Amino acid sequence: MDRIKAAQVFIDVTRSGSFTATADRLEMSRPMVTRYVETMENWFGARLLHRTTRKVTLTTIGEECIEELEQWLSVADKLVSNIKSSKELSGSIKIATSMSFAHSQFMAAICAFMSLHPKVKIDVNLQDTTIDLVRSQIDLAIRIASAPDPALIGKPIAVCRSIIVASRAYLATKPTIFTPEDLSSHECLSYVNFERHVWHLERENEHKSIHVNCRLTANEATALLEATLCGAGLSMQPTYMANEAVKRGDLEQVLPDWKANDMNIYALYSSRKFLSPTVRALVDFLSEYFEQHPWD
Repeated sequence: MDRIKAAQVFIDVTRSGSFTATADRLEMSRPMVTRYVETMENWFGARLLHRTTRKVTLTTIGEECIEELEQWLSVADKLVSNIKSSKELSGSIKIATSMSFAHSQFMAAICAFMSLHPKVKIDVNLQDTTIDLVRSQIDLAIRIASAPDPALIGKPIAVCRSIIVASRAYLATKPTIFTPEDLSSHECLSYVNFERHVWHLERENEHKSIHVNCRLTANEATALLEATLCGAGLSMQPTYMANEAVKRGDLEQVLPDWKANDMNIYALYSSRKFLSPTVRALVDFLSEYFEQHPWD
């Protein structure tokens, strides 16, 4: 039996904590998962997993070998991926990303990648909250942050810039905004996961932290954009989503000389996870794609 495949299955079981969950995820029978795990234990000449009716955990020997086993898989994978043509990429990838980024930019990139690799299957999980990648069986997370979770590894694939925008209808009935301090007297729409009640702005060497009045908040940026278009107030929006509305004239940028804090868009994966050639190729593709298709 293929030891590389057996090692991949074994590591997946250690992450999922269940033979059945791994069988479902890898689309194989539960007896086959058991055979692969037994192959690993025969190879090491020791029991690597504690099996109970409720969960599966590593034995002491299993804990001792898991890190080196993952490193061995990584080397084997790199060797195989260097030999194989990129046109032979296959398999399934489960990705987590925000709804706003998926709608405005990400799905176009994913469709371009899948057109190049017709054997690849992708499942996109949309949510704006941080989740445990291992527990949720996520292969890759696209996250926007000033600094990524130190427990994860990956690379920045783009920069997220934000601007303050409002509809013409709203601005026509409100006092003109000349300075950041003027924002305090306006209706502001806030994203609960980013600068909820204080907006940080800078211009050259000037820095301002403005407390804003937020009667309407949401945990998803697309909803706030829609409310802004309806004239509900000002909102701080990522340029990857707001630029098109500004170009169409549906929204106007407020205080264009002042900028919000930039953040990176990261492609992240668990440091305790085998990274397949397909996932590695997707990360590289996304970095190149967004460099060639900037939204700013």
